[in-house]
Amino acid sequence: MPFNIPILLTWLRVALIPLVVGVFYVPDFYLSPYEKNVASTIVFIVASVTDWFDGFLARRWNQTSAFGAFLDPVADKLMVAGALLVLVQWDRVNAVIAFIIIGREITISALREWMAQIGASKSVAVSSLGKIKTVAQMVAIPMLLFYGNLFGMIDTILWGRLLLLVAAVLTVWSMFYYLQRAWPLIKEKAGEL
Repeated sequence: MPFNIPILLTWLRVALIPLVVGVFYVPDFYLSPYEKNVASTIVFIVASVTDWFDGFLARRWNQTSAFGAFLDPVADKLMVAGALLVLVQWDRVNAVIAFIIIGREITISALREWMAQIGASKSVAVSSLGKIKTVAQMVAIPMLLFYGNLFGMIDTILWGRLLLLVAAVLTVWSMFYYLQRAWPLIKEKAGEL
């Protein structure tokens, strides 16, 4: 396993996931509910920034690796799933929306793994639709972790829920897009069985 700064940042993102979730379980006499919201929001944003930064550094310093390409999306999916689960538990996100987003991530990850095994990973490469979905999701989640008025002007509850709904719609749309691109190979390989 290679070790470099981009991979270290990805491991940092994995390590931050329990903090995003765990801060909500700190007793109230240590942190108020507002402080918990702020702390989890900051940790999630820091983790999200490492996602962009590790990819940027890996490309800039020519330190890309197969292990980094594997670990990066796993860290992203763990971070989103962990945050969504805590948001469901705190009744800030509907469980159906969380299930749609997490279920799609599992489905597409399995599809990409299978496509890579048959040498057709380019047919399910990340699309612009998937990137827009990720942006909506990564803006919505910290808003719902914060769960209040930001600067007295931005209702993060309203905007977070709206953006997460947009992300859920794009999630389903992008899943069908990837499945449609992979369908000819799925039919072909199923016929060989």
